[in-house]
This record gives sequence, C-alpha cells and structure tokens, in this order.
Amino acid sequence: MPARLTMTVEREKWPLREPFAITGHTFVDIDIVVVRLSDGTHTGSGEGVGVYYFKDTSAGMEKTLNAIRDAVEADPGREEIQSILPPGGARNALDSAYWDLDAQRLGKSAWQLAGLDEPKPLVTTFTIGAGDPETVGRTALSFKGAQAIKIKLTGEPVDVDRVNAVRQACPDVWIGVDANQGYTRASLEKALPHFAEAGVALVEQPLPMGQDQDLEGLECPIPLAADESVQSLPDIAAVAPYYHYINIKLDKCGGLTEGLKMAGAARERGMKVMVGNMVGTALSVGPAYLLGQLCDVVDLDSPFMLGSDRKPPVLYKDGYVICPPEIWGSRRSTNQPAPATLTAT
Repeated sequence: MPARLTMTVEREKWPLREPFAITGHTFVDIDIVVVRLSDGTHTGSGEGVGVYYFKDTSAGMEKTLNAIRDAVEADPGREEIQSILPPGGARNALDSAYWDLDAQRLGKSAWQLAGLDEPKPLVTTFTIGAGDPETVGRTALSFKGAQAIKIKLTGEPVDVDRVNAVRQACPDVWIGVDANQGYTRASLEKALPHFAEAGVALVEQPLPMGQDQDLEGLECPIPLAADESVQSLPDIAAVAPYYHYINIKLDKCGGLTEGLKMAGAARERGMKVMVGNMVGTALSVGPAYLLGQLCDVVDLDSPFMLGSDRKPPVLYKDGYVICPPEIWGSRRSTNQPAPATLTAT
C-alpha cells in the first residue's frame, strides 16, 4: 500500500541585491514559503511568495497551508486543491509542489504533463526600480546583453526622465514601463506622448485596480497590460475591453494549473499574454518558465534581483532566461526535493 502523503511547510527570507522601489513600496528582502510533498518515494517542491498588496505574507501562507494539512495529506490531486484553496501564494506553492511530485511519479517532465513542447530559453525583461533618472540610466547600462528592460514608474512627471534615461543608455532595447497603479487618467494622457516618442512598447497597470473603466475611449498609441487588475481566471472578462495584454503571475492566480487556463482564455479573447512573478527564487521561476513558453512578453528576472539564488540557479545570458530542468519539474525518481540546498537568512 502506498505511503500516505506528507506535507512540510517552511518559511524563508531572501535578501535582495539592493533595495527595489515601486509605487508605494520599497523591497529589501522577500519572505516566502516552501512546500514539500512526499509520498515516501518521491518529493515535490513548490515556492509561494504571496501578493504583497493583499498582505499575503509568509506567515499567513504558512497558517493557511497548515489549516488544510489533513485534506492535503489525503492526496487529493492537483485539480482538487483548486477548490480547497483560493488563488494566492499558498495555493501556488502547493500547486507547484504537486506538479513537481506528479512529474516524478509519472516519470515525465512537468512540461510534458502540461502538453507543452520542451522548454527553450526565453528573452526576459530586466527590471529597474523607480530611482532618480541618473541611477536608472546607469542601471540600464549595467544590464550587459539585455534585449528588454522594464522600468518601474510612480505616476510622477519624473517618469518621463526615467524613460528617456534608459532610451539614451540603450538605444535599441525593448522598453516596457510598469506604473503599479500610480497614474490617473489625466496624468497618463500627459505622459503617453513622451513614452511613445521614446519607443516604449508596453504600459503595464497604469491605473489603480477597480478603475479600469477610466481607460475607456483613451487614445493610446502603446498597448496596455493589466497586472493588479487581473488576479485570476474570472477577472479576464472584466479587463478585456481596456487592455491588450494580461500579466499572469502564479502567486496571484494560485499556480501553474490556473495560469495555463488563463493563457488559453486570454488567447480566445484575442488578447496577448505576459508572464511575470513576484520576486522569488529559482523555485518560483520553474513553473512560471513553463507558462512563459506560451507568452508574448516574459518578465522572469526576479532571481537576478536577489543577493543569491538556489543551487542550481536560474541562468541569465545575452538577455535570455534559462531554467535548468534540475531546478523543478524534472523526472527525478529518488526521494529528494528539487535542489534547494541554499537558504538565505
């Protein structure tokens, strides 16, 4: 008789390489949970970072997961946990651990279970925090080989100078900007011509969530992407009239299982798809990297922002992100977790 499934939940703290500023928040480190599921022969691992603007903390995720321990250890399967937990970081960690476990149980890689082609390196954006224009431009220059850069904006007039500093530093790079809800309709209308002149290719979440209708009738020369306004699958219909892209983050929607459904639903509506993630380690990037194989824009640079990553780490080369299969979702057959031997404190 197979051994009963066991779940362990651990909290970890990982310092960032340097403070990272966005609208209304500055990050200096990340708090995460790591879930491991073991059936006595195989062990699957998953990471949850949580949604900071919903106060989805590591302590809260740990409490949520421990509260459903009996249900999880009954081994309900990936699809069943979608109804046991709501979208968020806790479900992402558990869903990711289940994908990793199933890959080992079935002797297939997670990309095969998802019906995808074998993953290939992806061009990723490299993100610059909302600093002064001189620092922003200098940071852009430090991204050797970057093909795409995303600039965090705050809705202030200095945003135009930030964008121009990056364009001057990197004349040929793809530029996207992310306001993290920092604009109003009026301030956005003032900024858009300057962004267009600088060759900005994408504007992400300009207005606060819940105010998307204020974009109606906006003459916008640049595609818009919804991030905070689209958390999970049911939100797509509401944002579709106002945005060209949705940004899927597995910590928002609760894991790869729902993320794949969201990508399909967006395509059916004629929308484009972007994948991002909260600042996490290689273990967060693993499942998001699979989703990224289906996406038009990939923003998976978070381990690059950390002081250190897990071993083996995510790799960055010539503007590409490469996630070695040993990190997560491979067909390992022994009772060992995905490599996670390095815990930052």
